[in-house]
Amino acid sequence: MATRNSRTGGRILVDQLLVHGADMAFCVPGESYLEVLDALYDSPQIELINARHEAGAANMAEAYGKLTGKPGIAMVTRGPGACHAAVGVHTAFQDSTPMILIVGQVAREAMDREGFQEIDYRQMFGPVAKWATQIDRTDRIPEYMSRAYHVATSGRPGPVVLALPEDMLTETADVGDAEPYVAHRAAATVRSR
Repeated sequence: MATRNSRTGGRILVDQLLVHGADMAFCVPGESYLEVLDALYDSPQIELINARHEAGAANMAEAYGKLTGKPGIAMVTRGPGACHAAVGVHTAFQDSTPMILIVGQVAREAMDREGFQEIDYRQMFGPVAKWATQIDRTDRIPEYMSRAYHVATSGRPGPVVLALPEDMLTETADVGDAEPYVAHRAAATVRSR
């Protein structure tokens, strides 16, 4: 792990994208993940493409994953933004394309009140993603991002969905970076005659 230092959740997340080799991301900017957008502004190594519609962002990320073999990164805001991106996630699942969808989520104190277009993304995306979860602790972002990359690229590739409560992204944590991921593909079987 890299040297530990105190950073916001948004900065930690972008640093993990850099550790894992992300060079491009597709999004529709949204207030629920502003801290990530701010960190991306300070990280010119990742080209950020404004897709203007969440379905476009997800489809672009799916195409990127299909063409490169690296997870395509899409970022959308909660509620309708995530719903629009669902078709791209389903396509990635059906076509075995590595992809990571990052969804802004309501603050943790607002959870389970059905406010601010809240959706339980684990339930919503569970049937069409290899893994759908929510990161509730800032200090666990490196762990979750590492696992997201491993799940998206290992065995049969596919999409991962990570929900990020907006208050978790503004909190700071003193945590090191993860090690870069290594994809593990299933070995081809040879049939004997």
